[in-house]
Amino acid sequence: MTAPSRAEPLARRHRHAWLLATLTELIGDCARAAGEVYRRVAEAPPTRPDVPVNLGPLVGLCRSAGARVEAAHAEDAARCALTEKEKEGVPAQTDVGADFLADLLDSPAQTVKRAQELASASEFTVDQILDEATDSAVLSGPLSLHEAERQSDPGTAAAKCLAATGHFALAVSVTSLDVPAAMP
Repeated sequence: MTAPSRAEPLARRHRHAWLLATLTELIGDCARAAGEVYRRVAEAPPTRPDVPVNLGPLVGLCRSAGARVEAAHAEDAARCALTEKEKEGVPAQTDVGADFLADLLDSPAQTVKRAQELASASEFTVDQILDEATDSAVLSGPLSLHEAERQSDPGTAAAKCLAATGHFALAVSVTSLDVPAAMP
């Protein structure tokens, strides 16, 4: 593997390495917390509806996920020298990141093409669009964890915890994308 030249920007996955590592760890932690709940239910007799489970790991995840993501962002910022343009976010009144995510699942190639077109016709860069999409996916993970924490049924709590893994995995996928700007 060759190192990028000084003129080339770092690949997204290199600029966001701490975020990728943290999200991957959160995926595993969520799966383990849900697995503990499901394991206890599986080990109990099928006629026992009220199986005692330990929701401590799930509650801990709910309380730590946001701080872990923020710490990863800070580590990445300190690790990589970003230009001012790369640091600037997309104006708050836009839903460009959420729109990208919504379209991504239906038509990945078309979504990437639309992001390139939007970047060439506006003040956004492709990286800003992808960063906003990543942020949208990342924020959905802790929301699922908070939903899990509010559940009285352990099975439903475990399912909500697993839903967070999907959001974190989507964020990993978007963070790993390197999309070139559209050709003029």
